[in-house]
Amino acid sequence: MFSSEATSAFLGLLSAATWGAGDFCGGLAARRSSAFSVVVASQIIGLMLLALAALLLGEPWPPLSDWLWGAGAGLAGVIGLLALYRALAEGQMGLTAPVSAVVAASLPVIVGMLTEGWPSVWQGVGFALALLAVWCISATGQLVAFNLEQLRLPLLAGLGFGLFFVVLDRASGVAVLWTLCAARIASISVMLAIALSTRRAWWTEAGQWGLLALSGAFDAGGNAFYALAAQIGRMDIAAVLSSLYPASTVVLAWLILKERLSRVQMMGIVVALIAIMLITG
Repeated sequence: MFSSEATSAFLGLLSAATWGAGDFCGGLAARRSSAFSVVVASQIIGLMLLALAALLLGEPWPPLSDWLWGAGAGLAGVIGLLALYRALAEGQMGLTAPVSAVVAASLPVIVGMLTEGWPSVWQGVGFALALLAVWCISATGQLVAFNLEQLRLPLLAGLGFGLFFVVLDRASGVAVLWTLCAARIASISVMLAIALSTRRAWWTEAGQWGLLALSGAFDAGGNAFYALAAQIGRMDIAAVLSSLYPASTVVLAWLILKERLSRVQMMGIVVALIAIMLITG
């Protein structure tokens, strides 16, 4: 029998794998449609899949507090997403991706240490290596000159994503899928409100539905696996392992699209494997 810690770690890694696959599929769809419309459409598909799964599994109706925690997580996530888009639109890709990813992984670690106590020494070393791995894998391989003002949006994006991890963990765990539905409803509502107020297109061409369905399914699965991992074990371990999702994305791009991995990214993958062994050992 697997211990709760081992099960939580496995689910965290499964979350990283599926989240990364969702980003890969969404990235392919975004080559023909706007990133904004891809995210909205895939989130709507994910919401329908989560609700269907909750109904088929007979998951109990959660208390109001879980709906509120889920909605709060969804709002935090969409703030992070909008900040990320804004930073990328301003041409800060080389800075935004690694900074936001590391901040998103660091916040749950800090909160976890304060609320759940310090992890073991080796797990702490694994946390540090995992953050280094996230930075390396997310980096573009180019040196980026920046000033402190340019850190504002990447930091906001990372804080939004990190708060998603932390706030979602506050739910009782009575109904994981319905809580995730609440998160999706909140984030979709905000994005549709922005689309309507700015007259921004939020629907995609019919030819994208296959990729969008995959992106929505993988993303919803990643959310569910993380929520389960955080409920079963330590939230910080679940969040850090889930934050390794960029590795899944770059490996899929290497295998399917034959994209070359930079030396920094390859080093990041190796460091990630060492971090996983330390965190789960």
